Amino acid sequence: MKQNKEVVYERMGLVDYQQAWDYQEQLLKQIVGVKTQNRSLEEAEHLQTPNYLLLCQHPHVYTLGKSGHEEHLLLNEQQLEERHASFYKINRGGDITYHGPGQLVAYPILDLENFFTDIHLYLRLLEEAVIQTLSEYGLQAGRIAGLTGVWLDFEEQRNPRKICAMGVKCSRWVTMHGLALNVNTDLSYFGNIVPCGISDKAVTSLEKELGHAVPIEEVEEKLLRHFEKLFEAKLLLQQYEERH
Repeated sequence: MKQNKEVVYERMGLVDYQQAWDYQEQLLKQIVGVKTQNRSLEEAEHLQTPNYLLLCQHPHVYTLGKSGHEEHLLLNEQQLEERHASFYKINRGGDITYHGPGQLVAYPILDLENFFTDIHLYLRLLEEAVIQTLSEYGLQAGRIAGLTGVWLDFEEQRNPRKICAMGVKCSRWVTMHGLALNVNTDLSYFGNIVPCGISDKAVTSLEKELGHAVPIEEVEEKLLRHFEKLFEAKLLLQQYEERH
């Protein structure tokens, strides 16, 4: 069966975390349903599986991955309420992280069998899309061995700073969850957690590094362009409201 390299992307805007999570689950279920159906068909009759990429921001929220430790959230229920933040235990890998306004969140729901069946390559390409996006702002970003995400001062590590967090789930080669790039993020919210379980490294944003706010739509456009090229995909815009 011919691989489907088309990726439908939707700009969801500022959206509640639970709503975005439910929508990801819905799309994943749809893709897995097609794959299940294909198992009972001859190869020549196989239906193509769709791919999606959701772009959004969230109101203040902390999410804890499967391998995370709840004590890495340093707030009790009342303090969460005071900071207008919510908390979810979720089904991605990784520890605890923060999402909030001014942060660009990207959730690829891809059937990797349309691209390559290699989860490590998938993660490296997501990181690379962010690294290339940041290079357009004159920031040299990269990886630190043994740690996920994208970092500044990743080579000498005198003051390593995390600018993009990542955590994914893959089921039947279909991905969900994704990356969170700090653009104009209120970094004080990271002070209420041990980000990704790492206590000795700082968190930063494009705004902090450049000394001025950056339009999130501009960063989004750059990220989309690099994603499309790296995954050799064809991106197609679909209005989020159309499906709801």
